[in-house]
Amino acid sequence: MDKDKYLQERLDDQIEWYDKKSQVNQKWFKLLKILEISSAALIPFIISFIADSSIILKIIAGSLGILVVIISGIIGLYKFQENWIEYRTTCETLKHEKYLFLTKSNPYNIDNPLPLLVQRIESIISKENTYWSHYIKKEDNDNTDSALTAT
Repeated sequence: MDKDKYLQERLDDQIEWYDKKSQVNQKWFKLLKILEISSAALIPFIISFIADSSIILKIIAGSLGILVVIISGIIGLYKFQENWIEYRTTCETLKHEKYLFLTKSNPYNIDNPLPLLVQRIESIISKENTYWSHYIKKEDNDNTDSALTAT
């Protein structure tokens, strides 16, 4: 594989993938966090208007409390903030390596820098994949342990 093909088909593709995944996770995290904060802030406000006969306001306040718990659980389960930061970090690291390579800056200021670039890029991607794999295995083990404890 030549330099241009590697840069376009592998490196640029990975940069684009991590960039998109980072943006999606950032949007979900911020949306859910805004809903969580807004719902939590509305509860004391609504409670201040509740009279003994105000069943609708009681239902609304209770529903908002349930919504806060559900949103908090979703944020914890899907780890949108952690993924956003991890994907953004990987994306920016890949970009950094690309620009060092294109400008022939250290460590790419050698006769044949492509093998070094490939090695470093694949190492960054592999590290991210390993992190994700460990995370999935940990969740599976946590779920298995919880199921075993429940029985």
